[in-house]
Amino acid sequence: MNTSALAVKNALIKADLETPMQTNGLSREHKLDKIATLMSQVMNTLELDLNDDSLSETPARIAKMYVDEIFAGLDYGQFPKLATIDNKMGVDEMVKVKNIELTSTCEHHFVVIDGSATVAYIPDRQVIGLSKINRIVRFFAQRPQVQERLTRQILVALQTLLGTQDVAVSIEATHYCVKSRGVQDTNSSTQSTALGGVFKSDARTRAEFFA
Repeated sequence: MNTSALAVKNALIKADLETPMQTNGLSREHKLDKIATLMSQVMNTLELDLNDDSLSETPARIAKMYVDEIFAGLDYGQFPKLATIDNKMGVDEMVKVKNIELTSTCEHHFVVIDGSATVAYIPDRQVIGLSKINRIVRFFAQRPQVQERLTRQILVALQTLLGTQDVAVSIEATHYCVKSRGVQDTNSSTQSTALGGVFKSDARTRAEFFA
């Protein structure tokens, strides 16, 4: 775990925003084997034929997808490698990245959350490469999530890395636990916002962010 990842993890724990996790000490290979075995049991319970050539590799595919892809953000070893740079240009106006695509997973039903994020900050002494903001959004999206926590995790991570409270995050997403099951509402979307520093205290700055 690099120093940036450790600082972010500690900040999230302090803010009571860390994803609920328990360390089990399993290696990647052991996780793959265990998830594949358990998924085979699920499929057998559903009376699916694992001898069928279309289904035989599904448990292993799901295990790899969980560990290496959609839940990769549970591993701080995968935290984006990034470095801030001194704000030598004296930038003191808002930097905003809009329409950051994100795909996450509802932690209640393990189905898709599909949406986009807008992230802004007002530089103090440090600035960050714009693509790194996208990578931080992706890292925290690659976990079982609730949207409210995801929004605040991104906020706190950037506040920690940039050394400023002046950060804002907004997410709009479709939840397939609503769209594909239960109420089966295909039209609704969910908006969540996390504001820090001047974005919370100053109405004009807040309005500029939402414009």
